[in-house]
Amino acid sequence: MAVQNESPVTGSVLLYHNPEPLDAERHAKLGLRRSPTPFGFAAGQHYVPLNVNEFGPAGVIYPIIFAGEVHTPLAVLGLQEGENVFVDDKGAYRPGCYVPAFLRRYPFIGAVDNAAQRVVVCVDRGASLLTEDKPDLPLFENGEATDYTKNCVEFCSQYDTDRARTESFVGLLNELELFEPKQTTYSPRAPDGTPGQPVLVSEYFAVSEEKLKALSPERLVQLRDTGALAQIYAHLHSLFLWDRLISDTLIQRNAALIVAGNA
Repeated sequence: MAVQNESPVTGSVLLYHNPEPLDAERHAKLGLRRSPTPFGFAAGQHYVPLNVNEFGPAGVIYPIIFAGEVHTPLAVLGLQEGENVFVDDKGAYRPGCYVPAFLRRYPFIGAVDNAAQRVVVCVDRGASLLTEDKPDLPLFENGEATDYTKNCVEFCSQYDTDRARTESFVGLLNELELFEPKQTTYSPRAPDGTPGQPVLVSEYFAVSEEKLKALSPERLVQLRDTGALAQIYAHLHSLFLWDRLISDTLIQRNAALIVAGNA
């Protein structure tokens, strides 16, 4: 591998600080430390992108929403910026919960090298788990990629394939005009138990059940046979998880206040 002086990654990529193309010379000593709590980088991230093939396992853990003009699918991990109820401040993920591929891929990422007209895999040099001091999982040995690195490259390739499928899925929902804007709110309770004024939690896009029901039988069969209908219902069912997410968040906030008060 020839040393590349500049990363082909342009713009900002969520959670990534300094991605560099993998290089046998530049990263000859680089590798990862093993850690029982490896998700500290996501402790303050309240949402992550989700691929459509993840809707099933993710949809029983997180609300799945669509956001922005391009209706990007997201798994919601917290109610506001800096808040993640699934990752503690030590970097441990809540046991038994599905971990989105976006987080499992880190600190690696696929990127298009426009100059070379090819896809390269980069590693985020800003990742705290990376080290050049006797890493547990070296990226290269004797100038060759280790099995660990090869597996990471393969995972990135599969991730990009799944992302392309996700874009096609969202494109189909747009074509059928199935999206509608939605809001999630909650009503805090006063000490005497009476409900207060509703508080806006999130504004997003979701599939409209009414528009879905209005589709022709032929179109519904097509959605069923392609697997899209199952993913749509996984998304719709996941929206019932807003209440649990709100409850978990309030519990964690109250616990933090108690700890702060006792400090």
